Amino acid sequence: MAAPYATDPANPRGRLYAEEESLFRSPFQRDRDRIIHASAFRRLKHKTQVFIEHEGDYFRTRLTHSIEVAQVARTVAAALDLNVELTEAIALAHDLGHTPFGHTGEEALNALMQPFGGFDHNAQALRIVTDLERHYAEWDGLNLTWETLEGIAKHNGPVLDPPYALRSYDARHDLELHTHASAEAQVAALSDDIAYNNHDLHDGLRAELFSTDDLAQLPVLRDCFARVDAKYPDLNYYRRRHEALRRFFGILVEDVIVVSRRNLAEFNPATVADIRHAGRMMIQFTPALWSDLKVIRQFLFERMYRAPAVVKMRVAVTQMVDELFPYFMSNPGELPKQWRKDVAEVQDVQALARIVADYIAGMTDRFAIQEHKRLIGGTPVPAGVTDGH
Repeated sequence: MAAPYATDPANPRGRLYAEEESLFRSPFQRDRDRIIHASAFRRLKHKTQVFIEHEGDYFRTRLTHSIEVAQVARTVAAALDLNVELTEAIALAHDLGHTPFGHTGEEALNALMQPFGGFDHNAQALRIVTDLERHYAEWDGLNLTWETLEGIAKHNGPVLDPPYALRSYDARHDLELHTHASAEAQVAALSDDIAYNNHDLHDGLRAELFSTDDLAQLPVLRDCFARVDAKYPDLNYYRRRHEALRRFFGILVEDVIVVSRRNLAEFNPATVADIRHAGRMMIQFTPALWSDLKVIRQFLFERMYRAPAVVKMRVAVTQMVDELFPYFMSNPGELPKQWRKDVAEVQDVQALARIVADYIAGMTDRFAIQEHKRLIGGTPVPAGVTDGH
């Protein structure tokens, strides 16, 4: 039985463009399905999580990350008696707006777009599902429900200073950016934290950026390794670290469920509107675990996100974005045919810059490398990194 503050699939707040609902699927099931079938979702297969995707088939991509986030989100939402389908839709869509080359690509594109309103991946995800996916006869975008759009826009909390792309959409379809999002969207946000804290440790180990012994010294993980060693004293290296990390994963999920249940019981919201106007997040970690996660994130920052090999790649891919953006601004005729149609309609340089940013943001890692090589000549990718073959 759904909680009274869960989002009711029988009473959604509608879509920007009215359409008949399905006889067999709820509105949020349809949102989830449209996201899965979107071109932008498929492109996540070749977009970086931390490493550029050519460095190995075992590292996470934005697609596998999104699937892992959705898996965690479904578990937590079900435990809290929330709407699982809405939670899953938001989780699957949360990274649609990411550029090639992870946060490095986003930072580079945001710097280039500062004279034109900046660039933000959450706002870009909303732009994709409301405009850039152009497959339907009657509208641009996916025509998702208000609840899913709200979750994409503000799953991390109220947006008091919205970036240009978010502000422009909100002007025609009010997403109440000053309030918190639904509990389902908050679950998706915390599930993102759980997923990347867990899988970045896996990927860092596989890349040999740190050792199992290094992890065994970290808070929370220290106890996980101790429990594995006590139960399986002769376990081999690979199984030992997997068993420890799966226990770490379980601790994060269970902590969120326990704390969030307590928060909801204390606040006692009667409706989803009460969640939006609570003035604070309902879905949280315990303060102690949150503090421990800060230590783990700092470890990942120093040993993984700013490891020498990763920094070397950051410099290279920043150069690619820095060169592709002005090239397309000066040569918009090099954009694909469907993009040139939009260029023909623009009236100012800001509109052109937004089109160029949309195009570059939609590139996969390997396509950006290929286009840079084709259009500009040569590639700044360090030796030893292939072009996808």
